[in-house]
Amino acid sequence: MAQRIAVAMSGGVDSSAAAWLLKEQGHDLMGITLTLFDDTSANVPGSAQDVEDAKAVAAQLGFPHHVLHMAQCFRSQVMDRFTAAYEAGATPNPCVVCNRYIKFGALLEQAQKLEAQAVATGHYARISWDEGSGRFLLQKAAHPEKDQSYVLYALNQAQLAASRFPLGGLSKQEIREIAVAQGLVSARKRESQDICFVPDGDYAAFIRRHTGKTYPSGPFVDREGKVLGTHTGIIGYTVGQRRGLGVSSNQGRLYVKEVRPEDNTVVLCDNQALFSRTLTANDLNLIALPRLDAPMRLKAKVRYRHAEQPCLVEQTGEDTIRVTFDQPQRAITPGQAVVLYDGDVVIGGATIVEGKEL
Repeated sequence: MAQRIAVAMSGGVDSSAAAWLLKEQGHDLMGITLTLFDDTSANVPGSAQDVEDAKAVAAQLGFPHHVLHMAQCFRSQVMDRFTAAYEAGATPNPCVVCNRYIKFGALLEQAQKLEAQAVATGHYARISWDEGSGRFLLQKAAHPEKDQSYVLYALNQAQLAASRFPLGGLSKQEIREIAVAQGLVSARKRESQDICFVPDGDYAAFIRRHTGKTYPSGPFVDREGKVLGTHTGIIGYTVGQRRGLGVSSNQGRLYVKEVRPEDNTVVLCDNQALFSRTLTANDLNLIALPRLDAPMRLKAKVRYRHAEQPCLVEQTGEDTIRVTFDQPQRAITPGQAVVLYDGDVVIGGATIVEGKEL
């Protein structure tokens, strides 16, 4: 059945192809491009060029296009949360937060005000309805090399009900071929691989600019508390990091084990000490079921590029879980997401609090 769908258009090939696919299915479309930064001349999502590219695709496909300015919302919901997490010694995934609060939060709300029934994006994932549970399910993309279900785990049932992912069953090559065949202006456009507001990858420099703060140096210590050197501010370090420490030791290569904002200390260790079998996590969002009433055998990812690992998952509170892996996992990092899978179905996910060696 045809619907009125708002397509989130970044000006890139994925969202452009998503729009074409939905148009072919007979839906009534409108395009929406978000500007997330005050300076739209910069090379960032929602730049003037992105807006023009999205507008051109919408015109080519014959539907209206809108620009929504969400710089203030993006700053408060994504950038401020990102910097606060680093200041607390954690390493967040801002794409998870952006999907939850911006693309399927503020954007969805604005689209509904424009009388759209759903929002479509160029994400590689799938949504289905499960008659047995009466719930919407989030599933991996058909082609695992492009699967983005990990960064969508925080969506709730209402958001999933109003979301469309037209690319979930297609490969990147197929999407490129569609865009080229239809002559879409974004057909050969490069895609960004970095966090959009830190394109150079220098998180510490971004945080200093964003907050206007200076972060004092402090001690590097080993696990026994012995001082090994001096760090340049805790915002510059994350669990598992080896590069840029500037510390030598007779213990061999050293890695960040823990970032402690309470005493401005960064704990270092050898590689073996980075492995943990158990993690605790909070801010739980379950999709496939309302609650884990009993321990459940699943697979879990603790980073976007992490291979799924078999584990036992127990719900320990209203929004907390404990995950015990069959084999120890390296560099389980506070602030990152642990996402739970049963086959290609996302059971849910949560924010990692800590990893434990035992």
